[in-house]
Amino acid sequence: MSADTTFKGVIFAFICFAAYSFSDAAVKMVEGRVPAFEAGFIGSLFGFLAIPFLMKRGDRYTDLVRSTNWPLWGLRFVCSAVGTVGSIIAFTQLSMAEAFCLIFLLPSFATIMSVIFLKEEVGMKRWAAVLIGFLGVLVVLRPGFRELEIGHLAALISGFAGAVTIIIFRAMGPQEKNISLYGAGLLGSVIICAAFSLPDFQAPDSYDLMLLAAFGLLAAVGNIFMMLASFYAPAPIVGPIQYSQMLWAILLGYLVFGDKVDWPMGIGIVLIVGSGLLTLIRERKRDTPLPPPVAGKTDAALAIKPEDSEARRAGD
Repeated sequence: MSADTTFKGVIFAFICFAAYSFSDAAVKMVEGRVPAFEAGFIGSLFGFLAIPFLMKRGDRYTDLVRSTNWPLWGLRFVCSAVGTVGSIIAFTQLSMAEAFCLIFLLPSFATIMSVIFLKEEVGMKRWAAVLIGFLGVLVVLRPGFRELEIGHLAALISGFAGAVTIIIFRAMGPQEKNISLYGAGLLGSVIICAAFSLPDFQAPDSYDLMLLAAFGLLAAVGNIFMMLASFYAPAPIVGPIQYSQMLWAILLGYLVFGDKVDWPMGIGIVLIVGSGLLTLIRERKRDTPLPPPVAGKTDAALAIKPEDSEARRAGD
């Protein structure tokens, strides 16, 4: 792969994660005026627009509801809705930087679950990364010194749901089509959020509807650019770029929402981001042909998950 091609992939990855960050800022601007399940339902509807761009040769629209492992497909269905609603609550109630801090604990959750469910061997360096991540969360939360909110729990739940999704990808492997897993996540968010929001559904005003449309459209755009990034650059290069979202969180939080990052949160951010990067470095050294942890928008991991044809090419 040439340097020019890789550079193009890196640029696409930065655009992808910028789109994700602006998507999160859009839903934060709703400021809770629209219930989380309703916001998740409306925003997720725009995910259908990305389907034609994410489909690969040989994919059919029926593959959205086709699977080689229905129990794991169903778990992905549920986790997507949980992660979507959790992140909406977190961004609504917390500063963007603080929400990202807690959601970015995803790699640590994924490491622990890979040992429990996938029976992976984890060395001292990866366990050290997990401990650093949890230490960073303690520094950010400062339990006993500040009041904790439902948003903190929602962010942790969102990160945990994202980690479960990553483990599902790893467990199902290249035999499961990416478009099927995308369908599970998209339909899960739409159907579950609709089921919980429709009984008390009230149409948002035009301003909030515009923000929710931006929330959904920017997430769909991010998925498309992630697919392009993964086409031009290898996953070990694309993966760490996700942490540019933290820079966007700090910048948007300061300019748009008036958020400030105090020194304990700054230390926590460094620890959590460092933990995630250490995990990604270890995955690269182990040459694991699987998607790296992607915080907040787990659909992005599908773009760098190998499928059968790609796996065969890698082995040639």
